[in-house]
Amino acid sequence: MRLKVNGELIECSAGTVAALLEELGVSAPAVAVEVNLAIVKKKDFGTFALKEDDQVEIVNFVGGG
Repeated sequence: MRLKVNGELIECSAGTVAALLEELGVSAPAVAVEVNLAIVKKKDFGTFALKEDDQVEIVNFVGGG
């Protein structure tokens, strides 16, 4: 499936947000995900289905001060 992730076109086999994060090697506890301009709740990562040509934004939270 073709997705646009953080502005870059990728090919992946992920069917859900959780599967995409796993495929990309992204740790879910410290990220926010938006699909087609809608924020996906963490509790829905495992069930939120991705579709061909979805636009996904993944934001990592970084601590500091």
